[in-house]
Amino acid sequence: MSHHNQTLINQLYRQAKLDSSAFTLLLSSADEKDRAYAAKLARQVATDSFGRNIYMRGLIEFTNHCKNNCFYCGLRRDHRGLKRYRLNEHEILNAAAVAHAAGCRTIVLQGGEDPALTVSWVANLIRSLKRNWPDTAITLSLGERSATDYKTWFAAGADRYLLREETASPELYNHLHPPEMTLANRLNCLAALKDIGYQTGAGFLVGSPSQTAEDLAADLIFIQSFQPAMIGIGPFLPQADTPFGREKPGDPELTLFLISLLRLMLPHGLIPATTAIGTALPDGYQRAILAGANVIMPNFTPLQVRKLYSLYDHKREAGDSASSTDELFREINYRTVIDRGDFPDHYDRH
Repeated sequence: MSHHNQTLINQLYRQAKLDSSAFTLLLSSADEKDRAYAAKLARQVATDSFGRNIYMRGLIEFTNHCKNNCFYCGLRRDHRGLKRYRLNEHEILNAAAVAHAAGCRTIVLQGGEDPALTVSWVANLIRSLKRNWPDTAITLSLGERSATDYKTWFAAGADRYLLREETASPELYNHLHPPEMTLANRLNCLAALKDIGYQTGAGFLVGSPSQTAEDLAADLIFIQSFQPAMIGIGPFLPQADTPFGREKPGDPELTLFLISLLRLMLPHGLIPATTAIGTALPDGYQRAILAGANVIMPNFTPLQVRKLYSLYDHKREAGDSASSTDELFREINYRTVIDRGDFPDHYDRH
């Protein structure tokens, strides 16, 4: 273990801010011992903040229509072979009922940027969910919308919004997205969400095509500055029918190290063990928790359409009930809990 790297990790543990060159050095030179040391400190920080509790988010992927053409994503507009679906309100409420019965006190409504999702339809859906399950938080992950749309949904009862920037490097963002999409607009959306009062989630891809240690340092600098309530990261995983379908996957070990660094930077942040890390490693979900994560997202999308939400190939789910999810973590002495799992001091006014 490098003495210099240990010093940098300790600085993060003490809540000191690092600059871009320090992050770049750490990411490009850390060895297995450095990563293990960071994970040990991150576990301690997470346990101090949350005990050995893991919060469950019931994921409902309710539309795979998307107007965007991101080069890495299996839902991209030009993926002509993908059978598209869109759940109606009745189907979504049924899935939410199963998630609530399984112990989830957060429902995550996730979808592509579907042009058919009107602001009023989503607002009515949020109101229906809140009426049925007032003890449950609603997280939206519906991409870039206007500040007016975000305000309407917040007023309807949405609590959180997840919008991953994917990368904080403008050059890499342009490499991953078509010209009509810009990092500036993505960051404006994130700022608007936080301004409105959402518990706001950001996040980035690890090992996306052409990504450098400097790019990842820019991601950490952005997170350090933005201070999101939630932060979701996962390794890049290729989807065969995209322009990046033949690129190599991102490094899951580097992803776990970054989870540890993020936990040191955000002691109270809500950091999921994402499906991508669970797909990349056989024990990825458990190792993400041991690296500092504290959230799991079991999937309650109806089985008949679940495989059509094909962001990347060979997706591995985290289970779809409290008992199956709990079994994943019992052997590492963690437990799933029936709790909204809000960002501390940010329990919603709804």
